[in-house]
Amino acid sequence: MAPRTFWKGYLKLSLVTCPVAMTPATTEGGRLRFHTLNRATGNRLVQQYVDAETGKPVAEEDEAKGYPRGEDDHVLLEDEEIEAVALESTRTIDIERFVPRDSIGWIWYDRPHFLVPNDKVGEEAFSVIREAMAETGMAGIARLVLYRRERAVLLRPRGRGIVLWTLRYGDEVRPEAEYFARLDKAPVDKDLLKLVEKLIDTRKADWSPGFVVDPVQDRLVEIIEAKRKGRKTQKRKAATPPKADNVVSIMDALKRSIAAEKGG
Repeated sequence: MAPRTFWKGYLKLSLVTCPVAMTPATTEGGRLRFHTLNRATGNRLVQQYVDAETGKPVAEEDEAKGYPRGEDDHVLLEDEEIEAVALESTRTIDIERFVPRDSIGWIWYDRPHFLVPNDKVGEEAFSVIREAMAETGMAGIARLVLYRRERAVLLRPRGRGIVLWTLRYGDEVRPEAEYFARLDKAPVDKDLLKLVEKLIDTRKADWSPGFVVDPVQDRLVEIIEAKRKGRKTQKRKAATPPKADNVVSIMDALKRSIAAEKGG
């Protein structure tokens, strides 16, 4: 069953507009979640806001958002005031410009969402925008209010739909030059390079979702199931880091690696 739509609005390009619906492209529904319990009673623990000075619990209706402007001094904002900042981008994805599809580095990509037309009438306009981007190799840039903030978003055609990526803010991405500039620019040994290329060749494979599995979670599921049935579980020793091998040189290590790959 497809997940419920979490956002509805309009996709707009100049004077062309069509209603659309959006759903997060990823989910954490399969992740194991644990409750925190009182070990002595087995009862669940609950979290509650308490006044930092009095230590007394605060009722939900008395909670307010405050922006700190000094020591113990805040500007209070009500939910209604925050929601009243009614930007046009709250319900409209207005494509402002187009950029080459691969010109934005992966580090700027934040959260993916599936975008689809929300009625039959708007399908034609949606399809034309999608196909035009696909034919020209371009991606659309727009602004949209999501998760209580206005953010830049990237629209990329995919199959019969569009994937909308929220993009990270400029101050969230650290400049790589501050880190990579420290690395030496020493030339790479061509013989070593050829050996690494051979090693890469032995491990080439087509992408598969099966590469991204979580064996830790699978093991936890086994333990939970065993405990549920009253069986004892065996504790495994924590993994220890491999001991350093006294390899004479990188060249020897690469040759041995390639031989092991071919033999395996």
